[in-house]
Parts: sequence; structure tokens; C-alpha cells
Amino acid sequence: MGVLVASDLDRTLIYSERAMALGVPDRLAPRLLCVELYQGRPLSFMTERAAGLLAELAREACFVPATTRTPEQYGRVNLPGPTPDWVPAYAICANGGQLLVDGVPDGDWRAEITGRIAAGSAPLEEVVRRLALCADPEWTHKRRVADELFAYLVVERAALPEGWLADLTGWCAERGWAVSQQGRKVYTVPAPLTKSAALAEVVRRSGADTVLAAGDSLLDADLLLAADAGWRPGHGELADSGWTAPGVTALAEVGVTAGEEIVRRFLAGATALPVGV
Repeated sequence: MGVLVASDLDRTLIYSERAMALGVPDRLAPRLLCVELYQGRPLSFMTERAAGLLAELAREACFVPATTRTPEQYGRVNLPGPTPDWVPAYAICANGGQLLVDGVPDGDWRAEITGRIAAGSAPLEEVVRRLALCADPEWTHKRRVADELFAYLVVERAALPEGWLADLTGWCAERGWAVSQQGRKVYTVPAPLTKSAALAEVVRRSGADTVLAAGDSLLDADLLLAADAGWRPGHGELADSGWTAPGVTALAEVGVTAGEEIVRRFLAGATALPVGV
């Protein structure tokens, strides 16, 4: 029993150089901590203050990363915790398709979600074929399949034809799939593949009685709706669309400072401290 905190990672808690949106003179910028390396280069960051708050939060609550990243991509992220070798007891990867328990993928959950997808959505191969036909190479940098669960494109966002995203969204909806655009990536995801489904399983296993959550994209909306209280930053798909819901607070902060404010809100909720502490 206790508090469980489930949070999206990219553009919610951790930020690439492109997404940091500091918006202040260099001399006033917060100190940053690198939390991800890729091919030996720093890729994702938190403020040092956010890192300290997250380590404290992990002592007070069950902290559950909830990401669209595959387990391999998630494995590059080194989140600060209460001990140097800390690993979250649970992590939700592949948008809910993988549940990691002490860092190890849970086979029972993978079998369960695979069955739900087969019963409720068109096959992955059908969507992959559609993307191959409709994604013009002139503005498509990459086409990828993630963990044999969903597919995504890396695109030149400004070059997307008018109406293309809406057309793809409608086509996918007819086949039990959802579409989400996050920065330069366009995700196509089977409807049963959700972070909230995996979250419900973590709540069942952990016995948590209070759930807090945060996220910035449409793929995080169900996660926020499943929580007792949630927060979204002032950037991202949810902010751009004006999405809100009871119990969800829309923050004014954007970029890496929003990540710090989210962890501060988490810690306040988990410990009943005033938000300003």
C-alpha cells in the first residue's frame, strides 16, 4: 500500500538538447545533469535540482517510468535514485507492451498484452505497409518497427503535407490503431497497447492506493486519466491541443524546467508537503 508515481520520460522528465527550451541567458540557465548517453554522446538531461528531487521521491514512493521507448532504448537512461545502483522496481516500456520487473521484461505481461492486441486491432504488418506507401521519402528520414508491437516514422515535421496526419489518423482508427505526433516522430500504436493497461497491472501487483502521473503527449492521456492526480507540461501534444481533464493540472512551465516542476509536484503529493518546498 502507498503512493505510486508513474511518469513519461522524454519531454516530461528528461529532455534532449533540442527540447530543453531554456529561454534564458546562458548565465541564468540551471545546472544540468546528463541522464542518457547514446554512442558515447550526451543525449538527455534533467536539471540538477530535478535529479535531487527524483532521488528523494524514489525513497518516498514507488516510482514507475512509463515510456514509449523499447526496453533497449530505456536501458540507456540512468535515472538518479536513492542509491548509485538503483533500478525502479517496475518500468513500463513500449507504451505498455513491456513491463519490466527489477529491470527484467515480464513474460506473462507480454503474453497478455499480445493477446489483447490480436483481439482488438489490425495486424502490425498492415499498418507497416500503409506507412511504406504514404510516407514520402522526401520528408521521411526513418521508418521503424518497435519491439514487434507498433511502428513509427521520423519525419521533417515542417514538410508534412496538409491533411496527411489527419488522413493517417482516420485510416488507423478504422483498424483499431491510434496515431500520435511527438516532435519529429509519428507513432502508430494499436489501441489496446496503452500505458494505463500496464499501470493497472503494476497497481495490482504493488497494492498502491494512490497513483500520481505526468505526461506530455496524446499517448499519455490514458495514463493521466488513470491517476488520482496528474500533471502535464506547458508544451507537447496535450498542451497544443488544449487537452485537460478533472484531476489533471496544466503547468505553465515548458522544457526542462517543466520537468523539475513535475518532480516537485510528485514529491509534494507523495509526502503531503507544500508544493513550494
